[in-house]
Amino acid sequence: MKYVFGPVPSRRLGMSLGVDIVPFKVCTFDCIYCQLGVTTRKIIDRENFVPQDEVITEIREVVEKENVDFITFSGSGEPTLNSQLGEMIRDVKAFTDAPVAVITNGSLLYRDDVRKDLNEADLVVPSLDAIMDSTLEKINRHHKELTAKMLIDGLKKFTQQFKGKIWLEILITKGINDNVEELKQIADFVRDIRLDKIQLNTVVRPPAEEFAIPITVEEMQNIANLFDDRVEIIADFDKIVKHKSHGEESAHERIVALVSRRPCTADDISTSLGLHRNEVIKYVNHLIESDSIKQVRRGDKWYYEPAIR
Repeated sequence: MKYVFGPVPSRRLGMSLGVDIVPFKVCTFDCIYCQLGVTTRKIIDRENFVPQDEVITEIREVVEKENVDFITFSGSGEPTLNSQLGEMIRDVKAFTDAPVAVITNGSLLYRDDVRKDLNEADLVVPSLDAIMDSTLEKINRHHKELTAKMLIDGLKKFTQQFKGKIWLEILITKGINDNVEELKQIADFVRDIRLDKIQLNTVVRPPAEEFAIPITVEEMQNIANLFDDRVEIIADFDKIVKHKSHGEESAHERIVALVSRRPCTADDISTSLGLHRNEVIKYVNHLIESDSIKQVRRGDKWYYEPAIR
């Protein structure tokens, strides 16, 4: 599969079939916390990046064999940069009842065409990490033509038009965007717009920058108290799903493909690929020895990611 990955365990979406429609790290932001590393091409103009028919063929092939909770457009960059997004969502809905989600940084919601494309989805998960330009620059390192006001106005317009569910994510990093006064401004803003959930997150997986560090549970709870009853603190994924067994060579390949999409713990790999955790440890040790993947510590957990990006 070139454009589809998974299903993979998601803390929010259960078993999510990821759809990658933007080249690696092509984005409107260069977030300090991004688990995929630094942005290699920062743009705001939409393009036709991938062959639509091939993407749809891969999605169809997986959903005919696997049970998925969501088909999720996210992947290696900002999915709303793909000018075919709306058409692809419509194509997917023509052959499956699985709900479609789009995970976006929300930076292009000021555009009429982007909002129109997203109207085809069942769930949209936009982000809003800052409400001031100075903080936006520190945490999201946005494209020079974007402003905090554009993000805020775009999000507000989208919530007025969209008929599906909206889960807003706010990711908090220590000493960067954890200022209580600014978070109160965000809380005041979102209090008056239509959102189904407000999800507070922090740095969990290895970030692009070492200075992007998580806040504590206590700090997160204090921040949650600023918001209304739609707020929730995102928990770790703990859903266990069984898959068919695969040969050792296939397991090696699937592990490398999985961690190339996002850093994973041994438990993440075990759950996603249907392998016993002891088997996972055996495979990842072989892959580390062959310099195919590497091990990175974040807090009290070890994650696996490609040795060379």
